[in-house]
Amino acid sequence: MPLRFTKMHGLGNDYVYVELFSQTVADPASLARAVSDRHRGVGSDGLILIAPPDGADAHVRMIMFNADGSRAQMCGNGVRCVAKYAYDHRLARANPMRVQTDRGVLVLDLATDESGLVRQVRVDMGAPILDPRKIPVARPGAQVVAARMDFGGLNFETTCVSMGNPHAVIYVDDLAAVPLADWGPRIERSPLFPERVNVHFVRVESPTHARMITWERGTGPTQACGTGASAVGVAGVLTRRTQRQLTASLPGGDLLIEWNESDGHVFMTGPATEVFSGVWPDGLPR
Repeated sequence: MPLRFTKMHGLGNDYVYVELFSQTVADPASLARAVSDRHRGVGSDGLILIAPPDGADAHVRMIMFNADGSRAQMCGNGVRCVAKYAYDHRLARANPMRVQTDRGVLVLDLATDESGLVRQVRVDMGAPILDPRKIPVARPGAQVVAARMDFGGLNFETTCVSMGNPHAVIYVDDLAAVPLADWGPRIERSPLFPERVNVHFVRVESPTHARMITWERGTGPTQACGTGASAVGVAGVLTRRTQRQLTASLPGGDLLIEWNESDGHVFMTGPATEVFSGVWPDGLPR
């Protein structure tokens, strides 16, 4: 059966969204690979399914697949778009909205424009996970903060954080000098990361501003990464480079990150944009 889909993005981090309130997807991993192809498919960083929640504590559920078909636990830009789609298309009209993810149920505050459509979303991303065993990263100790790590000949001081998915944060002086297509996949697939890792190279501009580029696990370079920006906010505080309120500038735009001292939760604020809708000719790739 043909599938209705919607293309959306958060700061250029784009996904194909399929709602499962009235449709089904038999093989989402294969569908993710097909629709993500930028030459033969729709073109995206992956596939996100918007489904009814498993329980009464959430309004909708997010199920995410990377462009290579692998399952992903969380996406900060993606969850903002899920909330926008659900609200604008009247799958759920709650504000704040509770979205079930593999990270748990997240609470999102929605800001609407004069026409009543969601334009910006503030997400309670929860507390960062710093225990190396839970990130996971094969390093001893209670945290991995500015730890010298070797990635098959690449040697960097690295800070590791999970926001429901694993991140490696590396500070550099010159982002333009980073060969992301070389270093990114080498670090992503290092044996030190048993579930692979999202890789972020960061330049600090001031205590409240950092620029970053991302190699996303299972996808490659992306315009933005919401969980990655959240991890960079945490890493900046842990390494004493930046403050608890940070503007993270990504290739696609800026995200506001706040690491709340009182409860330890990270809050991420950014836009969500619907681009177009269409029909995939059949439920599985040809």
